[in-house]
Amino acid sequence: MSSLATTSPTSLSPERAYTGAFEGPEKTLEVCFRTSTGHTPQHCSLPTGLRLLPRPALDEICTLANCNILSSISNTYLDAYVLSESSLFIYPYMLILKTCGTTTLLRILKRLLELASELGLVLDWVGYSRKNLMRPEEQLYPHTSWEQEMKYIQEHKDFTDRLCGSGYTLGPVTGDHWFVWVADRTLRNEVVGTDRVINIMMFDIDEDVAEKFYSERYEDREEDEKKEKEGMTRIQRISGEMTREAGIQQLVPGATIDPRAFEPCGYSMNAILYNSYATMHVTPEKGSSYVSFESNQKLRGYGSLISNVVRSFKPKRFVITLMADEAGLAQISDNPLSNTSLRPITVPVPGGCMSYRRSALASIQVEDDTCCLMGNFVLEEEEIRNNVMRANTYS
Repeated sequence: MSSLATTSPTSLSPERAYTGAFEGPEKTLEVCFRTSTGHTPQHCSLPTGLRLLPRPALDEICTLANCNILSSISNTYLDAYVLSESSLFIYPYMLILKTCGTTTLLRILKRLLELASELGLVLDWVGYSRKNLMRPEEQLYPHTSWEQEMKYIQEHKDFTDRLCGSGYTLGPVTGDHWFVWVADRTLRNEVVGTDRVINIMMFDIDEDVAEKFYSERYEDREEDEKKEKEGMTRIQRISGEMTREAGIQQLVPGATIDPRAFEPCGYSMNAILYNSYATMHVTPEKGSSYVSFESNQKLRGYGSLISNVVRSFKPKRFVITLMADEAGLAQISDNPLSNTSLRPITVPVPGGCMSYRRSALASIQVEDDTCCLMGNFVLEEEEIRNNVMRANTYS
């Protein structure tokens, strides 16, 4: 997203003004806990664990990260919050915070651990990751460099006394790469089960697609007055129209969607389906256009999902990251990040196709059984002009 909808449309943080470009790639923190007795049921019909945190505590966490809650949806498994900068997901024993721009995500660690302790929860797993940023010089402490972030984490003695993790860099340092820090002491069993999270980060998206995420495209005073009588705000109307125009609902069939349009441009979406989430964030600005799609849905294969997401935005390049435990990785039959998967990813579009070759691949297994994989994909140069022209003509 590109602006705070609850404050001025050009203000991203108290310390920096919006300049017409936006740092889209997110920082992601996932923290898992267990009860002091070690009993952590996967599902409970009533909120328990971290889901008992009151709204003021969540607001406090978000303030530390330099963002705020805009809306939320829930089911019996989890709570999903759309933020001014990306998303927050809360399960009974897991919290996932994903923030973009110049947010200060790691500043929540100390307070989060205090709040969890008050609920009788014990730290079990932590993962922090982010792609290399486009404008790292604009970041705020402690995110001005990977080295600074690692030092900041290690300085949390209450944290490192429980879990001593390590940091890694995957991918070419001269191109798109992925920083990962993991501390894993989870004992996998029939209750904890397997996990996996896929993230598709797309850059230089098609300009016609990007225009769908500018709010001025949907200005309609008469429609606003009509919807207001029905109890719908202007931003809710535009959010819904943006979702339909871009075909977002087709990427998360059957899920409950919480969309949010931003002014002057940008879009966020959370979707929940049973115990899984999906989230999308769009930064459409020319010169820094970026879209991310992340989900922890336990699919047997990701080929169709990747094809549908990429086809919706027609980027010139994209990065796929996959984090999974060893057993979860073994369950994936269609993995474009495997060493044996050498075929280009071909995405059908009206009048032709867009073919992406894998330009880089990196993988590592860390701690006990956490597997991290990353692949860079580039639209094959000789096909860029013709295929994008066809796609623009027929879309």
